[in-house]
Amino acid sequence: MTKSPKDWKPQTRMVRGGMARSPYGEISEALFLTQSFAYDSAAAADRRFSGEDPGFIYQRFGNPTTQMFEDRLALLEGAEVCRATASGMSAVHVALQGLVRAGDHVVAGRALFGSCRWILSQWMPRFGVEVTFVDATDPAAWAAAVRPNTRAFLVESPANPLLEVTPIAEVAEIAHQAGARLVVDNVFATPVFQKPLELGADIVVYSATKHIDGQGRVLGGAILGGAELMTESYRDILRHTGPALSPFNAWVLLKGLETLDLRVRRQADNAVRVTEALASHAAVRRVVFPGRPDHPQANLIARQMSGPGNVVAFDLGDRARAWAFLDALGIVDISNNLGDAKSMATHPSTTTHRSMSESERLEIGLTEGWVRMSVGLEDAGDLADDVLQALDKV
Repeated sequence: MTKSPKDWKPQTRMVRGGMARSPYGEISEALFLTQSFAYDSAAAADRRFSGEDPGFIYQRFGNPTTQMFEDRLALLEGAEVCRATASGMSAVHVALQGLVRAGDHVVAGRALFGSCRWILSQWMPRFGVEVTFVDATDPAAWAAAVRPNTRAFLVESPANPLLEVTPIAEVAEIAHQAGARLVVDNVFATPVFQKPLELGADIVVYSATKHIDGQGRVLGGAILGGAELMTESYRDILRHTGPALSPFNAWVLLKGLETLDLRVRRQADNAVRVTEALASHAAVRRVVFPGRPDHPQANLIARQMSGPGNVVAFDLGDRARAWAFLDALGIVDISNNLGDAKSMATHPSTTTHRSMSESERLEIGLTEGWVRMSVGLEDAGDLADDVLQALDKV
């Protein structure tokens, strides 16, 4: 008997999950570049819009190529439903907005990507949503922040940019006891190295722009969870506000999923080598990497993640030294992106976390000496040599 796709191993799911061939029998997934769809009759259109008949209505509501991407990623994540969005930030925004209304309360880890922090601290309060930021590594802090009107928890784990790790299972239990939902941004770990839904999370979000594309081509995002919650919280907001993923981008992301496992594991291996080089140099004050035994949550990482990811953070002391290092790199690009085939390094204080106030950055330990590096697919020796020669100039 042929196995169900749910019984396939992850590598098979990444290559063949969600495949829906047209009558032409194409090997590469078909790209449906269409805004709308035709119906055989007015009555047929009525049945389609009412939900009586299955099928596509409008690109903003769904598309065959986009659905293949959603189905494949859902299989990989172990989710009942995936909904694709135009970017990672649209995924985070919708994931939160779909769970709350005016008068509700959100608890979030204080270490977040700058735009995520802005949504919580600047945008959602405009609509009557209160937000409390906590030390995401401390379950007691989450429990202490709960109020009667708490409806959602948000964490990044590992967090951007200093890679702190949240005990997802414990935080999920606290959220559920409070009647709240836990949203986990899993972009740094990727679905290869961490499964938040298995740990108790209700919703997982991705910037598919990062590792899922992995080659610097398109923007995309995804929200994943159980069928009932995804329908109740997100069906209408996605339809009516329009953060739709383009079919072309969905097709590119489908092709990215085919090689995700290979790329992420090679990047992680390279990151180990680069981290060893960083830790050996006198110019580096501190290195934080989920694959090192000196990571503050090393024991938790061993239980919760099956691999370290490809992002490393290191402290060079001040902005002048950090910029001198970046300017001296010969192979590694200065770029705020991550998860790409090409290695990239950035100065978070003046790029990805620039929208945060200085006090907010200091609250998460982000001083101006920190550099965040996303390790790519180049030769590990070449990368280590490039990092060391740049450090020598610091």
